Amino acid sequence: MDRIKTILKSGRTRHLGLVTAALLGSLYTVQHVSPKLPDLSAVDAILVRDVGQSAPDSGWDLANINNPRVDSWVKLFSTDPKVKARFAVLLDRKSTYQPMISTKLDERDMPQDLIYLAMIESGFNPRAQSPAKAGGLWQFISETGKRYGLTVNKKVDERNHPDKATEAALSYLSDLHDRFGSWYLAAAAYNTGENRVGRIMRQVTGSEKGTDQDYYRISKLLPKETQDYVPMMIAAARISKDPARYGFDSGDVAMGE
Repeated sequence: MDRIKTILKSGRTRHLGLVTAALLGSLYTVQHVSPKLPDLSAVDAILVRDVGQSAPDSGWDLANINNPRVDSWVKLFSTDPKVKARFAVLLDRKSTYQPMISTKLDERDMPQDLIYLAMIESGFNPRAQSPAKAGGLWQFISETGKRYGLTVNKKVDERNHPDKATEAALSYLSDLHDRFGSWYLAAAAYNTGENRVGRIMRQVTGSEKGTDQDYYRISKLLPKETQDYVPMMIAAARISKDPARYGFDSGDVAMGE
C-alpha cells in the first residue's frame, strides 16, 4: 500500500517501511523520522528466542508477541519528541471511533485489538487518501471496497463512511482469518495482499494456514512495509493500552494538535 509515501517530508524516509507514514499520515508532516530497526539478519538471529514468547497478555485479545521490531516502534513512538506529539493525537482520535468499532467487533466475536489496524492504516482519519487512491478509515483501494459492498464512484465514496467502511473491513479481515488461521497473517495479507501471503506461506510452511508465530517466520520474504506492519500495530496497542507508562499525558495531545 504505497499510499503511505506522502506523509514523511524527509530525505531519510528510505529507512522507513512505508507503513510508518500510514500511522502518521493524518498528522500531515513529520520530519526526519528514522527508527533504528534491526536488520532482517539480526531479527532472524534472535527469532528462535523471541517468537512464541509473549508479554503479559492481560487486556489483550491479539497475541502480544515480543520481538525487537515491536520494541523499536514503541521506542520511536514514545521517545522521539515530534513522533510522540503526533502519536498523542492518534490516542485522542481513538476515543471518537472506538465505541463504533468496538461494538462491531463484539457483534462479530472478533478481537477488540483489531482497532489498532485502523490506527496504523489511517490515523483514525476517515477522509485519509493515499497516492495509490486507497481511502478512508481502513484504507481500502476501490476494487477491494467494492468487493466488500462499498459504493465507490465519482459521486459517492463509502470508503469515507466510518460505519460502512468498518463493516467492510471487518468482513475482509474475517475472510482473511478464515483463510490463514491467524490474525497476524490476516493483518499481513490486509497490507500486502492475500495471494502473496498465501504463496509465501505455502513456500515456507507447506500450508496457507498457520499461526501468529508464522508471521515472523515468513517476515523476511514479505515487502519491507509488511515486515513492520504487525510490529507497528502491536507497538501502537501497547502504548494505547497504558499510555502513562510510556510518558503520554493530556499535555502531549495539546503538543500534537
